[in-house]
Amino acid sequence: MRARILFWLLLPVLIAGCGGERQSVANGDPAPAFELERLDGGQATLSEQQGQVVALRFWADWCPFCRREMRELEPVYQQLRAEGLEILAVNVGQERARAERFADRVGYSYPTLLDPDSAVARRYGVIAIPVTYFIDRDGIVRGRILGESDASTFERMARPLLDPGADQRPGSAGTGQPAKGRAGIEPLQPLAAGAGLTATDP
Repeated sequence: MRARILFWLLLPVLIAGCGGERQSVANGDPAPAFELERLDGGQATLSEQQGQVVALRFWADWCPFCRREMRELEPVYQQLRAEGLEILAVNVGQERARAERFADRVGYSYPTLLDPDSAVARRYGVIAIPVTYFIDRDGIVRGRILGESDASTFERMARPLLDPGADQRPGSAGTGQPAKGRAGIEPLQPLAAGAGLTATDP
């Protein structure tokens, strides 16, 4: 077996702590509330997602992993949205025009939210992207994916929250095993900011 360290991309504005103190989130904590502008108009709040399973994704257009990941997640979103999954793609620290150009190029249907001053990213303890937080139907943080995800990894995290019986099935996200390859899964441990990612390959 050999260990491979996976690097996610640091956000300078968050490392510098500009605009507010960075916080942290632990599994079992209520997800920090927010209100953000939607790219397609209007406002979005976490509270309006009560009763849904929310995958809260933080991204930026300079992230080389984000484009492929966001395309890969679209079929999963289409498959699971009827079961109560919502993906909220939060653009971090960029102006609307850049987020809009990226969304138009990539082509996905789940909502894009704008966090131009990185306030919500700091509230969730984000210091690098991409990162995805999973929030259950009661608004409780239940896990995160560090680094680039793929469709199977993402679905493995979402399924047990959509169907609570799924976490007893072999290979479910409830096992707490790290992802193979591109992403690290942390469904059970405290979500301490700044940890490195390690995946194990055969």
